[in-house]
Amino acid sequence: MQTPPVAKRIDSQRTHHGDTVNDPYSWLRDPENPETIAYLTAENDYTENLNNHLSDLRETLFNEIKKRTQETDLTVPYRRGDWWYYSRTEEGKQYPIHCRVKAAGDTPPELSDDGGPLAGEDVLLDQNALAEGHDFFSLGVFDLSCDQNLLAYGTDYSGNERFTLRFKDLRTGEDLPDVVEGVFYGGAWSRNGDYFFYATVDEAWRPNQVWRHRLGDSGEDTLVYTETDERFWTGIELSRSEEYLFCESHSKVTSEIRFLAADDPTGDFTVFGAGRRQNVEVNVDHQGDRFLVLHNDGAENFTLGWTPVSDTNQFHTILEHREDTRLEGVSAFADHVVVHLRTQGLSGIRILPNEGAARDISFDEPVYTTAPSANPEYRTSMLRLSYQSLVTPESVYDYDVDSGELLLRKQKAVLGDYRPEDYVQQREWATASDGTRVPISIVRRADVPTDGTAGCLLYGYGSYETSIDPYFSIPRLSLLDRGVVFAIAHIRGGGEMGRHWYEDGKMLHKKNTFTDFVACAEHLVETGWSAPDRLVARGGSAGGLLMGAITNLAPGRFAGVCAEVPFVDALNTILDPTLPLTVIEWDEWGDPLHNAEVYQYMKEYTPYENIEATDYPAILAVTSLNDTRVGFHEPAKWIAELRHRATGGPFLLKTEMEAGHGGRSGRYDAWREESFNLAWILDRMGKS
Repeated sequence: MQTPPVAKRIDSQRTHHGDTVNDPYSWLRDPENPETIAYLTAENDYTENLNNHLSDLRETLFNEIKKRTQETDLTVPYRRGDWWYYSRTEEGKQYPIHCRVKAAGDTPPELSDDGGPLAGEDVLLDQNALAEGHDFFSLGVFDLSCDQNLLAYGTDYSGNERFTLRFKDLRTGEDLPDVVEGVFYGGAWSRNGDYFFYATVDEAWRPNQVWRHRLGDSGEDTLVYTETDERFWTGIELSRSEEYLFCESHSKVTSEIRFLAADDPTGDFTVFGAGRRQNVEVNVDHQGDRFLVLHNDGAENFTLGWTPVSDTNQFHTILEHREDTRLEGVSAFADHVVVHLRTQGLSGIRILPNEGAARDISFDEPVYTTAPSANPEYRTSMLRLSYQSLVTPESVYDYDVDSGELLLRKQKAVLGDYRPEDYVQQREWATASDGTRVPISIVRRADVPTDGTAGCLLYGYGSYETSIDPYFSIPRLSLLDRGVVFAIAHIRGGGEMGRHWYEDGKMLHKKNTFTDFVACAEHLVETGWSAPDRLVARGGSAGGLLMGAITNLAPGRFAGVCAEVPFVDALNTILDPTLPLTVIEWDEWGDPLHNAEVYQYMKEYTPYENIEATDYPAILAVTSLNDTRVGFHEPAKWIAELRHRATGGPFLLKTEMEAGHGGRSGRYDAWREESFNLAWILDRMGKS
């Protein structure tokens, strides 16, 4: 077997709260150091060589994904004014093409079976043309002016999420001479289209400023707002009614909103309501002479109300707080309000007509995910929504608010012999070490036995109140059809069971996230879904922190661990306020720099700090050189320390040298990356 690369160990000490710790691989933080690049390249070579025996399987998996996917396809058009908008893909091309057609009626244009372009198509933006000649491409801002004559769009060719902003005149098809560098996601047009607002980031990659650009003006853009509190992000958006601009600042637990009439773009923004109050979050939308307001002031799971536009301190309740229902979002339309919510771990949609009784949109499957989709029209009785489950492909519905009729517009095609009835999905509950019941969503082929002989892939995240709801996946079918069970652990730190579920898995309760995941793994073994020598764990980003923590906590429970862009050096990162996003993260993890209790607590669980001299499962860590959210050095250091201290493995590092936090950008490249991961996972289960 080839000898793995060895990273040199250099004494590099830090002292905090009287504790001195050595960090021998801190030199790997520098992407400009030729030694760092040489080491990452050697790791890639080692990982590839050690997985050469899986090359045929990888190619088979890639072809399975490709053959099941309708490569030439288009999305269901959504209405905005006089146009129907959609995007489409073409066989052999990596990226979507964004298009529109003139509206001839209220019903979406009929889609052809072959997924080809619609008659009278107007191409707005072809991402393939923009990406030509580049190894990586990402589209940021994509925003139409209110009159739909202008398109603002942003391009990124490195993965660092700093975009170049341009403006296209859709009447001529030509770009305007205006170019703005270093723009973040999001933006908003003024009502008349003379101005465009955008956000930029500071040196810590935090979106901290909002600017106003006047089209045709080659001078300096106007700084509208600077967020000085390093815990907060800021951005700007236009209300669906197109009457108000909202400049929003959010930390992990607090928000503040400013508003301005969209037809007065050079005016001054007004602070909404009482302004910024610690641990109070506010979401606002506009409807007629009032603002709809979703907030958690004295309401853990949020309450919905409204204020007059003329007096945003005057609050009137619409939906009271409920302990069993988390209100997650509000969307205002001319004649009704839509609330996105969740109850008992399942997402839902509630319609609140301006006149008449509220009603929920219901579905029959035991586990599923639904959410409002593209709904740019303000005056409409149709609500576009998305729906999927572990066995039902992504589906697009229109819900008629007046009649209550639910119309299926399109379900994502799965080519080949896929039949939903061949698969079984269900929900089970594990019992955590403190007695808490933790939901697990499970899917398998109906003919797979539950006698402990099946391989199982257990996925988890558990941070930022992000819910990993049941979702459909074409690549996953390649696992299921090989007899693998797939399960999602809905662990604390996520938002599946309401705000308390998040609070019980963050800061000084963070260890609950890890013990919940281990409890889910133990439940799957005890109830016959799998066995430790066939159970593989997978997670990414903060879910990668989870992967590192559970390997320290229970290394014998897993045959393998796939950690993608893993946040495994959390303590060193959160201790350094000069690193991207660190200060923002203090509301999620705590502040170990200034709080000795937080420091000690994090030191007890952070993966890099707690590797033991014992047998670990095989580990595959996947990262990207240009990741601005989780530095590539974190998994690089983790793998190096695992090789130095632990036994077992092998411990592998794979670095994408032309990518960011989301990995490879083109769909075929992404499929190949996923095929690599799936082949490794199957190999760990003995199914290669």
